Amino acid sequence: MHYTYILLSSKSHIFYFGYTKNLVTRFELHNTGRVRSTKPHLPWKLVWYGAFETEKQARDFELYLKSGSGKSFAYKRLVSVALAKDFENGRIGHPKPKA
Repeated sequence: MHYTYILLSSKSHIFYFGYTKNLVTRFELHNTGRVRSTKPHLPWKLVWYGAFETEKQARDFELYLKSGSGKSFAYKRLVSVALAKDFENGRIGHPKPKA
């Protein structure tokens, strides 16, 4: 199985979208600072993941989630509970897509 996942930074309140073949190991890499792009935003919480039969399906869904419409879908359908809890814990505004 291959996985697409969404992480939420407890520090900076941003989301990270990724895919992997081993979800447990990859999550550990993120939270121990061994992934350069996520290291400044430690610690991370896993807020959603989906399983796919092929790497291509997982990678394609990750790319979709990183698009504008994919982010809207993710915020509305996949991580709305995590966003609500995050607002309770100090988030000030909605996530904004990078320019």
